[in-house]
Amino acid sequence: MQRNRPPSPQTVNVLLALAADPARWRYGYDLGTEVGLKSGSLYPILVRLADRGLLETSWQPGVGSRPPRHLYRLTGAGRDFVAALTATRRDCKPARPHRRLSEA
Repeated sequence: MQRNRPPSPQTVNVLLALAADPARWRYGYDLGTEVGLKSGSLYPILVRLADRGLLETSWQPGVGSRPPRHLYRLTGAGRDFVAALTATRRDCKPARPHRRLSEA
């Protein structure tokens, strides 16, 4: 069953970080630092985005003592999704603040 709810603010932040340079491969630690998410929140988001075809993934082999890294970048569908998401967010106008009765 597919859910049709909007992405969480954390997911939007991850997508926007990836969209800043969509051709560049990014690894999780780098993304987590940029968007302020810990691995327990970040990696489930990345897995869901990859499962939905919005991210492509790859492994970067380890060099010396550095272990291999899992890399991520937006797919074409991911770039389209971010473009639609940002267009929708621009179209949403902020609600006007309510005036108190005493201000009227």
